Amino acid sequence: MVKLAAQIATVSAVTFLTAAHCAPPAFAVVPPPVDSSLLPPPVPPAPPQPTEQRQACALPPPIAGAAVSATQLAPFDLAALWRLTRGAGQRVAVIDTGIAAHRRLSGLVAGGDYVSNGDGRQDCDGHGTVVAGIIAAAPDQTDATTFTGIAPEATLIAIRQSSNKFGPLADPSERGVGDVKTLAMAVRTAADMGASVINISSVACAETTVDDRTLGAALSYAVDVKDSVVVVAAGNVGGDGQCPGQNTTAQPTVIASPAWYDDYVLTVASVTTHGEPSEFSLHGPWVDVAACGENVVSLDPDGDGVINAMPTPSGPSPMSGTSYAAPVVTGVVALVRSRFPRLSARQVMARIETTAHHPAEGWNAIVGSGVVDPVAALTDQTAASAQSTPRPAAPPAPGRSKGNHPDAVVGIAVALCLAGLLATARLRRRREDVPAD
Repeated sequence: MVKLAAQIATVSAVTFLTAAHCAPPAFAVVPPPVDSSLLPPPVPPAPPQPTEQRQACALPPPIAGAAVSATQLAPFDLAALWRLTRGAGQRVAVIDTGIAAHRRLSGLVAGGDYVSNGDGRQDCDGHGTVVAGIIAAAPDQTDATTFTGIAPEATLIAIRQSSNKFGPLADPSERGVGDVKTLAMAVRTAADMGASVINISSVACAETTVDDRTLGAALSYAVDVKDSVVVVAAGNVGGDGQCPGQNTTAQPTVIASPAWYDDYVLTVASVTTHGEPSEFSLHGPWVDVAACGENVVSLDPDGDGVINAMPTPSGPSPMSGTSYAAPVVTGVVALVRSRFPRLSARQVMARIETTAHHPAEGWNAIVGSGVVDPVAALTDQTAASAQSTPRPAAPPAPGRSKGNHPDAVVGIAVALCLAGLLATARLRRRREDVPAD
């Protein structure tokens, strides 16, 4: 397990937040304008080129000790939420490393495979199954950890889009499959399959530019044509395959895609079980809300129980990362869409932000509008037309309202931190898990 980068000094964080509100307008780069002509065609999912498995599938260790509990769910009163809705009628697409069949995932639909010749219901990496469990795992009275999914009656659409265990057949030295082009294809597929919510827990992250216009077109199509809510991870700092550094100034130096398409996605940062920002969570003007992404418990991709760690080169490591915070919000979105079916995707996005526990100073680039509050989001106290929390006009704020859906938002140039600077913008999820606090 790679070491987490040194903790950002308090003064840096204060400077970043102060600059977000006080800095004069500065040079800013927008993501590529959305060009609908670049929308991927509606073709059956398949790998763009032949691939082969290069590594053995992940075998997560069993939970050690009887005192382990699903603390990531502690802030939520699930019994109260489920008296209102359990997510019935919602189709949630998980675009990830696939979803393995599990006895606690009864409504699992094959969505397709861009990695190999499966149908999406295979998960050699284990990551997608963990994400899926957080969204929709059924409760189990025999589970001593008390783990359950947020929206257990939602239907999951499994789409395998990336894997570290496979590689292109034409290049034996290359490890990893999945890029922003296949991600764009997967988003189109999910939207066409009727997904009311789409979860993307893979992040392309770097310091230079890349052409991800097909992804922008797919996100626009999903939100404004198919009325899907797209929830994405903010990105992690601190290791091989992660974002190359933290954003600590008003003008970001590191960007995450698809997060920078902020007008079309809900970007989720990570906090601890106590609601404090996770030091590995990437800051940025695209951050919308936050949820717990540390010391996660979820479904075992290689068994019928649950796990709280994944294998790494240096041994088992606790599961932590923004990609585990994103599905918490995805589950809440599924509940909201089930309870308020007449709300549009953009109204749901605004509702999630408006009802979050706002930071004292208002929106900031670390946790956005604050930690998601599912009880508030599911009550009738919030007007359906509520808009998201206003953000400062100067960087790092994107200066937009999701209700207005302009074609582009303020951000910076993007490329990939997962496999160097590749022209094809490879979007691999290399060891998402980061050390817990």
